[in-house]
Amino acid sequence: MAGMGNISIDEIIRRAMEAGQFDNLPGKGKPLNLEDNPHEDPAWRMAHHVLRNGGFSLPWIETLHEIETGLEEARLALRRVWAWRETSLAEGKDLEWVEAEWRRAVGVFLEQIIMLNKRIQSYNLDVPNDRFQRQPLNAKGEIEKIILQTK
Repeated sequence: MAGMGNISIDEIIRRAMEAGQFDNLPGKGKPLNLEDNPHEDPAWRMAHHVLRNGGFSLPWIETLHEIETGLEEARLALRRVWAWRETSLAEGKDLEWVEAEWRRAVGVFLEQIIMLNKRIQSYNLDVPNDRFQRQPLNAKGEIEKIILQTK
């Protein structure tokens, strides 16, 4: 590569490709093996491999998925009741009854958030690094988001 002067790296690579210098590399035409994690603790490598091949993941990752699923289900249920509330009020149904149903649904949602926050607290104790920790859910903020999203 001597005598190349001020040629860009792209130009050097292009010339090497044209000269066939990349034609006989080991692994050519085969997919990359991205399963190996260079940051993984070697002592845990085999256990993680067995879990992945069996369709499982680490317990704390499973817990996170359960928390996220529970939150989505709670949000969906409250969104449905809010939509029902809006439709019922537009149809002129009894305001007191409609609001009582909404308050009941909010109460159920708050209980679900309390339970999810307990799971988050437990999850945060199980994760191997604090960068995986989750913040507790803000029930009031969640309710406000649902109301704003459906307007």
